[in-house]
Amino acid sequence: MKKIVCLSLVACASLMADSEIDAIRAELQQQKEITKKLEAKLDALSTQVSDNETSSKSRVNTSASFSQNAYLPDIALILNMSAVGRDVKNSDYENFAIPGFIDAGNAALPFNKERGFNFNYAEVAMHAVVDPYFEAFAIFHLRLDEFEIGEAYVQTTSLPYSLRIKAGKFKSNFGRINSKHQHAWHFDSQPIIYKAFFGPDGISDPGIQAQWIAPTDTYVMLGAEALQGSNERSFGDTEQNNLYVAYAKSSVDVGDDFSILAGVSLAHGKNTTANNTDVYGVDLTLREQLGSYSSLLWQSEFLQRNRDTGVKTDKQAGLYSELVYQYNNNYSGGIRYDAITKNDTDLSSYSGVDTGNLDRYTAMLEYKPFPMSRLRLSYTYDRTKVIAGERKSINEVMLSLNIAAGAHGAHDY
Repeated sequence: MKKIVCLSLVACASLMADSEIDAIRAELQQQKEITKKLEAKLDALSTQVSDNETSSKSRVNTSASFSQNAYLPDIALILNMSAVGRDVKNSDYENFAIPGFIDAGNAALPFNKERGFNFNYAEVAMHAVVDPYFEAFAIFHLRLDEFEIGEAYVQTTSLPYSLRIKAGKFKSNFGRINSKHQHAWHFDSQPIIYKAFFGPDGISDPGIQAQWIAPTDTYVMLGAEALQGSNERSFGDTEQNNLYVAYAKSSVDVGDDFSILAGVSLAHGKNTTANNTDVYGVDLTLREQLGSYSSLLWQSEFLQRNRDTGVKTDKQAGLYSELVYQYNNNYSGGIRYDAITKNDTDLSSYSGVDTGNLDRYTAMLEYKPFPMSRLRLSYTYDRTKVIAGERKSINEVMLSLNIAAGAHGAHDY
């Protein structure tokens, strides 16, 4: 009897355990079905959100549909100053003349004018992506007594066939150095031939520019510009836009370390006598990369101007050639030679003055404690100037300081 009771209890316990297992299995199955339903709802919601985003993008108004917070401009501040020693009084120097090119009192000296201390300028540079099609640039020059819009233009970013359009006020891409700002030059002084033909600002005017890069392994860029032509040194007849510039530029890498850059340029416009002026330019730059931060650069330009005065055509030309050795990322040095090579114009007002051999020699040493700051010491021997009716050889020693703060784009080398 006891055995029967024990067996009955065991059987009952076994039945209860099986029943509990079945209940758990049923509950798990139910949870699986609920999970599947939730996953299906999640997939449906995800698809709906994705469709909404796609639809929203397709309805974008490219003029102002996105948050401008993502397109805040880069802003940079440039400060440029110098201490100058020169064996000519300031009052005499500001009235120098270069025979055939610059009359006395018309020199225009925005940089390093004073014997002593000069605050040359503060430059505020701004750049921003406007939208998927345009980017904008603005560069403001602030001097002690002047505010100037150096450049302010828009530029396309997504035209087909490697085309790019620029419109506004900008520095022309004529030649090698014209488009560069003063703080990006290898030397503090402007090449004599550029100053003689174009003045301290170079060719810088309101207008429009078109550039095309050829789809070749070798870099080839063709450009054309239509400008107002307000530069009175060579042009200046602004009854309508009168200046047109065209150029071709190319570069070739020879091996891993040697580069050749070359270009030809033409500027054609009306001068202040309402006659034609043509300026031709040829530039050549050779660069050898000697190490990670070491390089040797030789840069030269030759410019010729044919200026119709209505009486005769003045034919004038000149060049500069500079060699710059960068020892490392802190130290560099260089030499430059400037010369007027042709001066076929009316020089009767300089009777009794030697107007030949107009040239200049410059040597410089540069120290950059950091890429955003630069100290430069230079010596110049200048034989291009006539002061108070006499040919004067000028010795000049200059220590300049340039500081760049903020997000400033890199310059072309």
